[in-house]
Amino acid sequence: MGRSQKLGTVVALASISLIAGCFASNPEDIQAWVRPYEVNVTAENYTVQPPDEIEIHCSQVAEVHMQRQRVRPDGKVSFEVLGEIDVAGKTPQEIATLVSNRVKELYTLPGDHPVDVRIATYNSKVYYVVGQVMRPGPRNYTGRDSAIMALASAQPNIMAWDKRIQVIRPAIHEDEDPRIFELNYDKVTTRGDATKDVLLEEGDIIYVPPTILASIGMVLEEFISPVARAFYGAYLVQNPPGSTGSTEGYNPNGSRY
Repeated sequence: MGRSQKLGTVVALASISLIAGCFASNPEDIQAWVRPYEVNVTAENYTVQPPDEIEIHCSQVAEVHMQRQRVRPDGKVSFEVLGEIDVAGKTPQEIATLVSNRVKELYTLPGDHPVDVRIATYNSKVYYVVGQVMRPGPRNYTGRDSAIMALASAQPNIMAWDKRIQVIRPAIHEDEDPRIFELNYDKVTTRGDATKDVLLEEGDIIYVPPTILASIGMVLEEFISPVARAFYGAYLVQNPPGSTGSTEGYNPNGSRY
């Protein structure tokens, strides 16, 4: 078998394994997600964690009203008048009750709910968009993030296989399997098909795989680049820059700089 045939075989096998490893989806797994059109709100029990920011609304107490606090690494916030309050792991409603109890120790306030607590900045919970996108990485989870919103923000690039995007809910326990289904983003953008749009939860992953040609290109680059660098290194040893016969500015990609 010639060198070119061996290279072709390596590329083919690598591409097949890449493609096979990308897709372990099950159409029925979409049932693990809530559809945006089925609910008006979600994340009703959002719990505050560091480094979320909360904002206190209590118009009857100027010292507290509109105070914004970032939850410290120890899970607490502190106020000059009220002191420290442990808020980590609690919902905004639970925090409002704690703050209200502290306020009532110092002031006489009418009404059953004189304090309102709102989340000013969502920082502690994230989901992920990875793969062939212009803006990969974690995204702040707000409780109303959908798969289509996430993809529109991340912007799949020209190497993206947008017909076979994987939406993944990782397994939390060892005896569980991850839930994975495919989303055809091409249908979303060209036909307005949002039937598979889902509301994401904390920790969800959207993986945008490369196309078959892009996969082959990446395998070729991984195979050829070390060889090209080795030849270029040997060339520089024999023809240092500035020496007679050297080509100043040559690089292994065949261009000049």
